[in-house]
Amino acid sequence: MALFLLIQLVPYGRNHSNPPVVQEPNWDSPATRELAKTACFDCHSNESVWPWYSNIAPASWLVQRDVEEARAEINFSEWTGSAAQMRKVDDLFEVVEESAMPPVQYLLLHAEANLSAEQRQQLLEGFQRTFQ
Repeated sequence: MALFLLIQLVPYGRNHSNPPVVQEPNWDSPATRELAKTACFDCHSNESVWPWYSNIAPASWLVQRDVEEARAEINFSEWTGSAAQMRKVDDLFEVVEESAMPPVQYLLLHAEANLSAEQRQQLLEGFQRTFQ
Protein backbone atom coordinates (compact mmCIF):
# COMPACT_ATOMS: atom_id res chain seq x y z
CA MET A 1 0.00 0.00 0.00
CA ALA A 2 2.88 2.35 0.83
CA LEU A 3 4.42 1.75 -2.61
CA PHE A 4 1.08 2.50 -4.30
CA LEU A 5 0.84 5.78 -2.40
CA LEU A 6 4.46 6.61 -3.11
CA ILE A 7 4.13 6.16 -6.88
CA GLN A 8 1.29 8.70 -6.85
CA LEU A 9 3.98 11.33 -6.27
CA VAL A 10 5.56 10.68 -9.66
CA PRO A 11 4.37 13.65 -11.74
CA TYR A 12 4.29 11.89 -15.13
CA GLY A 13 0.90 10.88 -16.45
CA ARG A 14 -1.47 13.26 -14.69
CA ASN A 15 -0.85 16.51 -16.52
CA HIS A 16 -3.40 15.84 -19.21
CA SER A 17 -3.45 18.37 -21.95
CA ASN A 18 -5.35 18.63 -25.13
CA PRO A 19 -3.61 21.13 -27.38
CA PRO A 20 -5.91 23.08 -29.66
CA VAL A 21 -7.18 21.47 -32.82
CA VAL A 22 -5.11 23.00 -35.61
CA GLN A 23 -6.63 21.31 -38.64
CA GLU A 24 -8.41 18.07 -39.35
CA PRO A 25 -8.36 16.12 -42.59
CA ASN A 26 -10.97 17.11 -45.12
CA TRP A 27 -13.27 14.23 -44.13
CA ASP A 28 -15.25 12.71 -46.97
CA SER A 29 -18.36 12.65 -44.75
CA PRO A 30 -19.53 13.32 -41.20
CA ALA A 31 -20.03 9.55 -40.84
CA THR A 32 -16.33 8.85 -41.45
CA ARG A 33 -15.34 11.50 -38.92
CA GLU A 34 -17.76 10.09 -36.36
CA LEU A 35 -16.39 6.54 -36.79
CA ALA A 36 -12.83 7.88 -36.50
CA LYS A 37 -13.83 9.85 -33.41
CA THR A 38 -15.38 6.76 -31.82
CA ALA A 39 -12.45 4.44 -32.53
CA CYS A 40 -9.40 6.70 -32.84
CA PHE A 41 -9.68 10.20 -31.42
CA ASP A 42 -8.98 9.40 -27.75
CA CYS A 43 -5.38 8.68 -28.69
CA HIS A 44 -4.90 10.04 -32.22
CA SER A 45 -6.20 13.58 -31.78
CA ASN A 46 -6.02 16.59 -29.51
CA GLU A 47 -9.53 15.75 -28.32
CA SER A 48 -8.60 12.97 -25.89
CA VAL A 49 -11.07 12.12 -23.17
CA TRP A 50 -9.07 11.41 -20.02
CA PRO A 51 -10.90 8.78 -17.91
CA TRP A 52 -10.69 8.72 -14.12
CA TYR A 53 -8.06 5.98 -14.07
CA SER A 54 -5.73 8.17 -16.11
CA ASN A 55 -5.10 10.08 -12.89
CA ILE A 56 -3.92 7.09 -10.85
CA ALA A 57 -0.43 5.65 -11.22
CA PRO A 58 0.64 3.33 -12.74
CA ALA A 59 -2.36 3.40 -15.14
CA SER A 60 -1.77 7.12 -15.66
CA TRP A 61 1.74 6.39 -16.92
CA LEU A 62 0.47 3.88 -19.48
CA VAL A 63 -2.35 6.08 -20.72
CA GLN A 64 -0.08 9.13 -21.05
CA ARG A 65 2.57 7.12 -22.91
CA ASP A 66 -0.01 5.60 -25.25
CA VAL A 67 -1.51 8.99 -26.12
CA GLU A 68 1.89 10.61 -26.65
CA GLU A 69 3.03 7.77 -28.93
CA ALA A 70 -0.27 7.72 -30.82
CA ARG A 71 -0.28 11.47 -31.42
CA ALA A 72 3.32 11.26 -32.64
CA GLU A 73 2.33 8.51 -35.10
CA ILE A 74 -0.79 10.16 -36.53
CA ASN A 75 -2.77 13.07 -35.13
CA PHE A 76 -6.08 13.91 -36.79
CA SER A 77 -6.11 17.31 -35.04
CA GLU A 78 -2.87 18.47 -36.61
CA TRP A 79 -3.42 17.28 -40.17
CA THR A 80 -1.51 19.11 -42.86
CA GLY A 81 -1.45 16.43 -45.52
CA SER A 82 2.34 16.47 -45.54
CA ALA A 83 4.29 13.74 -47.28
CA ALA A 84 5.29 12.30 -43.90
CA GLN A 85 1.66 12.12 -42.79
CA MET A 86 0.55 10.60 -46.07
CA ARG A 87 3.16 7.85 -45.66
CA LYS A 88 1.44 6.96 -42.37
CA VAL A 89 -1.87 6.49 -44.16
CA ASP A 90 -0.80 3.11 -45.55
CA ASP A 91 -0.07 1.97 -42.00
CA LEU A 92 -3.43 3.37 -40.92
CA PHE A 93 -5.29 1.26 -43.49
CA GLU A 94 -3.36 -1.84 -42.48
CA VAL A 95 -3.93 -1.61 -38.72
CA VAL A 96 -7.63 -0.83 -39.13
CA GLU A 97 -8.11 -3.62 -41.66
CA GLU A 98 -6.32 -6.14 -39.43
CA SER A 99 -8.25 -4.99 -36.32
CA ALA A 100 -4.94 -4.07 -34.67
CA MET A 101 -6.41 -0.69 -33.79
CA PRO A 102 -7.83 0.16 -31.40
CA PRO A 103 -5.64 -2.09 -29.26
CA VAL A 104 -7.18 -4.77 -27.07
CA GLN A 105 -6.25 -3.07 -23.79
CA TYR A 106 -8.15 0.03 -24.93
CA LEU A 107 -11.19 -1.96 -26.04
CA LEU A 108 -11.44 -3.65 -22.64
CA LEU A 109 -12.40 -0.31 -21.11
CA HIS A 110 -14.01 1.35 -24.15
CA ALA A 111 -16.52 -1.06 -25.68
CA GLU A 112 -17.94 1.69 -27.92
CA ALA A 113 -14.64 1.75 -29.85
CA ASN A 114 -15.00 -1.92 -30.79
CA LEU A 115 -16.34 -1.42 -34.30
CA SER A 116 -18.40 -4.09 -36.00
CA ALA A 117 -17.09 -5.56 -39.25
CA GLU A 118 -19.50 -3.33 -41.15
CA GLN A 119 -18.40 -0.20 -39.28
CA ARG A 120 -14.75 -1.11 -39.79
CA GLN A 121 -15.36 -1.47 -43.53
CA GLN A 122 -17.19 1.87 -43.61
CA LEU A 123 -14.27 3.50 -41.80
CA LEU A 124 -11.75 2.00 -44.22
CA GLU A 125 -13.74 3.16 -47.23
CA GLY A 126 -14.12 6.60 -45.67
CA PHE A 127 -10.38 6.78 -44.98
CA GLN A 128 -9.68 5.82 -48.61
CA ARG A 129 -11.94 8.60 -49.89
CA THR A 130 -10.57 11.10 -47.36
CA PHE A 131 -6.89 10.38 -47.97
CA GLN A 132 -6.87 9.53 -51.67
